[in-house]
This record gives sequence, structure tokens and C-alpha cells, in this order.
Amino acid sequence: MKDKIFEVLQRIGRSFMLPIAILPVAGLLLGLGSSFTNETTIATYHLGKILGDGTILHALLVIMNKVGSAVFDNLPLLFAVGVAIGMAKKEKEVAALSAVIAYFVMNISISGMLEINGKILEDGSIAKDVLSGTIASVCGINTLQMGVFGGIIVGLGVAALHNRFHKIQLPNALSFFAGSRFVPIISTIVYMFVGILLYFVWPVVQNGIYALGGLVTGSGYLGTLIFGIVKRALIPFGLHHVFYMPFWQTAVGGTMEVAGQTIQGGQNIFFAQLADASHVAHFSADATRYFSGEFIFMIFGLPGAALAMYRTAKPEKKKQAGGLLFSAALTSMLTGITEPIEFSFLFVAPILFVVQVILAGAAYMIAHILNIAVGLTFSGGFLDLFLFGILQGNDKTSWLRIIPVGIIYFLLYYFIFYFLIKKLDLKTPGREDDDQQVKLYTKADVNARKSQKGDSENVADDPLSADITRGLGGKKNIDGVDCCATRLRCTVYNADLVDDALLKSTGASGVIHKGNGVQVVYGPNVTVIKSNLEDYLETAPDIEYTKDSIGSVEETEAPQEEKTEQKVTKTIVISSPITGVAADLSTAPDEAFAGRMMGDGAVVTPTDAIVKAPEDGEVVFVFDTKHAIGFMTDSGLSMLLHIGIDTVQLNGKGFEVFVENGQKVKKGDPMMKLDLEYLKEHAPSVTSPVLCTELEDNQKVRLLKDGEIKAGEELFAVDFYE
Repeated sequence: MKDKIFEVLQRIGRSFMLPIAILPVAGLLLGLGSSFTNETTIATYHLGKILGDGTILHALLVIMNKVGSAVFDNLPLLFAVGVAIGMAKKEKEVAALSAVIAYFVMNISISGMLEINGKILEDGSIAKDVLSGTIASVCGINTLQMGVFGGIIVGLGVAALHNRFHKIQLPNALSFFAGSRFVPIISTIVYMFVGILLYFVWPVVQNGIYALGGLVTGSGYLGTLIFGIVKRALIPFGLHHVFYMPFWQTAVGGTMEVAGQTIQGGQNIFFAQLADASHVAHFSADATRYFSGEFIFMIFGLPGAALAMYRTAKPEKKKQAGGLLFSAALTSMLTGITEPIEFSFLFVAPILFVVQVILAGAAYMIAHILNIAVGLTFSGGFLDLFLFGILQGNDKTSWLRIIPVGIIYFLLYYFIFYFLIKKLDLKTPGREDDDQQVKLYTKADVNARKSQKGDSENVADDPLSADITRGLGGKKNIDGVDCCATRLRCTVYNADLVDDALLKSTGASGVIHKGNGVQVVYGPNVTVIKSNLEDYLETAPDIEYTKDSIGSVEETEAPQEEKTEQKVTKTIVISSPITGVAADLSTAPDEAFAGRMMGDGAVVTPTDAIVKAPEDGEVVFVFDTKHAIGFMTDSGLSMLLHIGIDTVQLNGKGFEVFVENGQKVKKGDPMMKLDLEYLKEHAPSVTSPVLCTELEDNQKVRLLKDGEIKAGEELFAVDFYE
């Protein structure tokens, strides 16, 4: 159970990194934009002619400032999408789209509840009795102030729904909505109710968060020390992102009024003040207490540790160790990425990591005590120090105090590390045994060990996908996998290795070859089959099968049953939906249709542009590409009206649809209009199959009209036998 919780927390931490990764770019734009449009900076460095109001550079910098601010203003939405992508196991793009939809649905539902209960007035203004800061505008929607917590609630929830339902199978009549198409549907429904629920729950949670934020900020310097120690101690477990994010982005890290708006979270407060720097005398050290200390040990302290490890390396390994340690130290100083140094001694000398945790934790507290208020986007390297400390001026940030403290930290790290390495004979880089390679250990080394242990446990037990893979000649022979509404569309390197009989044994109605393209007809549940196959191929052995090596499944004729006279008990007549030329289905210019792999019926080559309802019934689904309509007659027959051959490739061009999913229609009601000239020019054929897709063994199709036919005239009959 503990391992499972740990694994989930690690995934959550990794998912936070996706939206956080954009912050350095946004911070760079905001930092440069605010710094060089600041009147004080321009006057101090006499840059009025270049950067003054009215110059091209000034206009560009103003835009950069606004672009950077836009990212920070919309972090909740970015977290919703980023967390959903990070937590989704497969088909992450579907999770991302569903998260965007769910985010807006949740907030508009909250907005609706606020309006119903008089918290928001009809003109969109906020009622006077509403506490300041409890309602915020999110993408133009007045909703509860949830900050990135709102995005995380959406991201985690949508990912859970996605992982649960992206392979769901529905009844055949609804199978078009199965698989990944079901995820945005269920997300919309669920988050409508989540929004309603949050209207009642979130104010209580919000009060708790404010109370926790007050407790943290009220703890003073001791609280800062504890924060710093815990954050650095979580580095080996990859959980530090989960820990610090609420302090950076939510009310747990404090709230402050900036430029007339209530801002939550230490990092958000800093960047809000940065965007309004002309009205801020000194940035808030209470807000930056969660990161300003990093400049002390990342730029100064850890390079001192690197020097100590170099000085204690064996003479014959010193040159090699020096190159590695110098690179790691430079990375820490410039970018604030400490992994190359920290992981180099974390595993071989854990006592040094204990020292690092204590010293680093103390650095956060010292920066707080000294009122140092330098912001950052990602980590405390020189680039962020330059942008958000030096360029902003010492009066606003007190960045100059970092230098004397940093020198002391350099000496502390150097002498403590040097002493412990020598005293305890620690095997830091350059001190390894003679048979070991000099290297810096990284998180990738740890993950590699774990993956070696767990690879055998991660192989999915999916015999259907295994058989499909073998039928396609093996993973090594498969170049690509996709699907349309009914067919698994694969591209193979060698079509001769494809075993049609084996593929048919997996439940396929038929197999169609087009050069190196292979279409395996499974029906409407093909999206689930495709998803499972993609999962299987990730861990399948990268080998190539031949028909001889796997043993082809031979197609044998079923034993002929003795024919007995059957009696027709019922007949349902289906009318033509199109005016044109009717013919037997076997004449369809497509093997799958002609072979009745997707159902039985007839074909009509249209001469009129209007497609009408063949009988009274309901539109079950309209394909995204508009080329086909699923239809259920009131008499209970499931039908597919497929306009043209391979028209799915036209992506909806040439079709104008008048109906929508779930719409009831009467016989003869217009359902679609065709651009026949366009279709004839761009499609292989406009001959259109009209199919009954779910016939039972005792149901047979009988063609009633061959030749010219008008929409509404009888096309074929379905006879029911005893």
C-alpha cells in the first residue's frame, strides 16, 4: 500500500513539472519586459532614446510583459491540462482536451450557482456582501477563487476518468461513443456536478487553506527553516514538487493585495509585484521566503562541495573527476539544476546529503531574515538572479546580501565536505575503487535499476492484441496503427508477412490489402481494439513473424448442415435514403462492403444531393467526418448510411449534415446534403452502401430494386425466418 501511494505521489510530482516547465520562459519575458519598461531603470542607465516610451523596443517589451503575465494569470488552466496529461496512462491528447472542457464546465457551473444564489448580480458584478478575494474571474467566468487547486482538481479527476474509461465498450448501438470518445462526455457530466458540489464545499476548504497559510506565515523564520529542510529532503524521492507547489501557487504560501487584486502563493505574489514594480518599494520577503535562499547554496554552496570532492579525488582520477565536477558545478550556478552534484554523493555518501539538507534549509531562513526578495521561475541559478534580482535593483530585492552570505556558504560546504570525505573515506567521484568508473550518478540511474526489476511485471496480458500483432507479421513489421469508424488501419513494412486467416480468427469480419496498408474490419468497437493494441506494442518483443514460424490458421469450411425448409415469419422493408441507381451490395467498389463484412444491404449511386431518413427512427451517431450516419429504425434495425467509398479521408468536406446525435426523424426528413461534384472529383467512388449492421442468423436481406430509384422507394427487405 505504501509503495502504491509513493508511486502515485511521484506521478503527481512529475505531472506538476509540465506546467511548471513553461514558467522559466514566461518569467524571462515578464522579467525583461518589466525591467526595461521601468522608468527608474531607463533613467538610471540613460536608455531613454532606445527604450523610452514610443520606441519600437519599448512596445515590444510591453508585449513581452503582457505575454509573461498571461501565463501566470492562467496557471490554473495550465495545471488542469498538464496534470491530466501527466497522470493519463495512454492517449494523453484525449485527456488534455477533456481537461480543458471539464475546467470550463466546472467553473461555469460554479458561476451558475453563484448567480442563482445572488452572489453575482445580473449585470455580472459581484454582490456587496461577498468577501473580497473569494470570487475571481477565470477566463472571463466569475467563479470561486481556487487558484491552481482548481486546475489540479480537474487534472487529477479527468485523468482518473480517462484511465478508467478510455477503453470502455458500449452496446453496439452506442459503440461510436466507446473508447476514448467517451472520456470528454463523462468528464463534462461529472464536472458539472463537481462544480455544483464545490460551490458548497470550497468556501470551507478555502477558509482552511487561509488558516493554514496564516499558520505558516505566522511561524516566522522557524517555519521557513522547516520548509527548506523538508523540501530538500524530498529531492531523492522526487516528491519535492508536490510539497512546494502549494506554497508557491496557492494561499498556503500567503495572500497579498497587489494592484487591486488578491494574489495567492509566494511565486504568484512576486510576479504580480514585478508586473506592478513601479508601485512597489521592496518586493515581499515573506512571499519569496520559499525560494530566495536557493541562490545562496546553488550558486555558492554546492560549487564549494564540488571543489571539496575534486580536492579529495585520487591523483590518477583527479583530471577526469575535475571535468565532471566542474560541469556539474557550472550547471548548478547558472541554471540552479543541482541533480548532477546532489546525486553524485547521495547514494555513495548519504551523510553528505544530510549536511546538504541542513545547510540548504538554513539558507532559506537566512534569506528570509536578511529580507532578501529575489524571485525565480524554476530554480535558483545565476540566470534567475540576474533577471529577478540584479536587474530589479538592490533597493527592491536586497540581492547584494546574497554575496557575503554565499561566500560564507562556499567555505562551509568546502570545509565540511572535505573533512567528512577524508575522515570517513567516502567514495565520492574520483575516490571510487580502481575497478569502478568515475561518473556522476543521476536520477536516471535509479530509474534504470527500478525498470530492470519491474519490466517483466509490466507486460500486459492481452492475447487478442498478441494475435493481431502476430497476424500483422510481428511488431517489427508494423509501421503504424490507426483506425476509422469500423476498421483497424495498419501500415506494414512487408505485406507478405500478414496472415489473413489468423487476423480473421481474432474476430475480424475481413481483411483488406492496399499495398502496404492493411485494413482489418472489426466494427464500431475498433477504437478499443486499437487502444489495446497500441498498449501491447509498447512492451511487445521487437521481432518479425512469418507464417511458417507461427503456424497459419487455416480457414476451413463449416460443415454443411442439412437444409430444412424455413418459414418467413416477419418482413421489414427499408426504403432508399438517396435518389440514384440501386444495385446489389456485392457490386460495391470496396472489398469490405462487397464482402458484407460490416453488414448486409444494398448500394445506391446518388444522382441527387439530398440524403433522407430511410424510415422513422433515431440518429444514433453522426461521424466526425460527416461521411456516415448511424441510424436505428423504429422497427429495431440498426443501420449505417455510408456515403461514398474512402470518403473518411475528406475530413467532412463535401458534406452538410442537418441532424445530430439522438435526434428523432420521420421517413423522408432531410439528413444530409452532398456536394456531388466535389465528391466525384475527390473520392474513389460516390457509390453509397446502405447497411443493416447487426443482423441475426435468422435475418436475411432481399434486394427489392435494381436500377434507378427515388428516395423513399423500397430498396430492400429484411426477412425474419423461424
